[in-house]
Amino acid sequence: MNLTSMAVDREPNKISRSRRFFPGWTMVGMAAAAQFMSAPGQSYSVAAFKEPMRTSLGLSETNYSLAYAFATIVSGMLLPLVGRMIDRHGARTMMPAIAFLLGTACLGMSRVSGLGGLYLGFSFVRSLGQGALSLVAAWLVCEWFARRRGFATALSGLGGSLSVMTIPLGNAWLINHYGWQTGWIALAFGVWGLLFLPSLFLVRDRPEALGWSPDGDEYVGHPPVSPRGGEQTPDASGPNRDWAVSHVVRDSTFWKLLAVPATSGMVGTGLIFHAVSLLGSRGVSPGGALGLISLQAIVATCAALVAGWMTDRFQARYLLSAAMLLLALSGTIVLVMPFPIVAVLYAIVLGLHGSILRSTGVVVWINYYGRENQGAIRGLAMAVMIFAAAIGPLPLALSVDWFGTYDIALCGFIAAPLAAAVIVWTAGPPRNRPGLQPKTLQ
Repeated sequence: MNLTSMAVDREPNKISRSRRFFPGWTMVGMAAAAQFMSAPGQSYSVAAFKEPMRTSLGLSETNYSLAYAFATIVSGMLLPLVGRMIDRHGARTMMPAIAFLLGTACLGMSRVSGLGGLYLGFSFVRSLGQGALSLVAAWLVCEWFARRRGFATALSGLGGSLSVMTIPLGNAWLINHYGWQTGWIALAFGVWGLLFLPSLFLVRDRPEALGWSPDGDEYVGHPPVSPRGGEQTPDASGPNRDWAVSHVVRDSTFWKLLAVPATSGMVGTGLIFHAVSLLGSRGVSPGGALGLISLQAIVATCAALVAGWMTDRFQARYLLSAAMLLLALSGTIVLVMPFPIVAVLYAIVLGLHGSILRSTGVVVWINYYGRENQGAIRGLAMAVMIFAAAIGPLPLALSVDWFGTYDIALCGFIAAPLAAAVIVWTAGPPRNRPGLQPKTLQ
């Protein structure tokens, strides 16, 4: 018996990956669809509804912002629980459930008639869209990819970029022609048609369940026996390599890394939420301000795959520091903007910042702390980001209500990311808890 036949005898079920389609790319597509249809709970989508709804309901800037902040806090409080549910039940169950509920919440938003209804409606769309749906999309891609995790995450993030490019303008058109109530109804049917139904049939939780290894490096033809997602991967080569949440929260690197989602949530949400009025104070028309949100998404889309490629090759702390510097630069541009046309540069810089956050900012948690509890760990990080996002619109609203200008708040929006850049730059590799072997980190 020659060596070739011996190899075949030892691995009779292995099939070359080039002969089969890797289902992981379908999961990337579903994650992209989830990020696209998370729009109802995202600030860039809500921004188009702000003035029409506020005027119709007779609310002040501060009252409207407080309702949004309350809903964002509720979303953040629920995220750690949602992350644990995703770890336990998987995306195959959770994604269609979240999508169905989000569509229902959008219908509820179309019937809001007062401040109490606004608080309730915002709470549902923020928790389900910005929170739960974004979390389950990231979970799905990170389960199916390891070696190419950064690139796959960036690829799925194109769904979010496309959403930013199209949804605000689509919302504005519907609102202008048919009213803000119709805008919310259209979003409801969009979520059900583009995400709920496809996810029922296409989503699978992990490659091992279908006989694949992450990245599609090999296909063995039958699902290997493995305990609750503790399969071997480059960053978690067994259950003992995965961090428990109780150990993660005692690790100093975790808290340093949190400076990035916290700052991005606060500053980014504030800038997008007040985009029309903020840029309007610099001479940019409402249509132009919404168009700049689309330009920001185009830049993020063009840079996303490069950012994903870099994520798989360079240390996360350097890329995340660069993202913070870009965020500080965007605030500086708005503060000193001499002519409205300079807002184009502002949108470009914000787009570059977003491309890094959607790749490096997503995969850093699983790369550092493993697969077993990735939903719960990322849920904590997203909760911090969302709590910060709840605060984001308030400084700008209070600044303009109390001082008649956005400049006071903008100065703080420049200082915060500069401080975060320094903090994350100093974030060394996580300390391994007792019994854990050293890890190779991205």
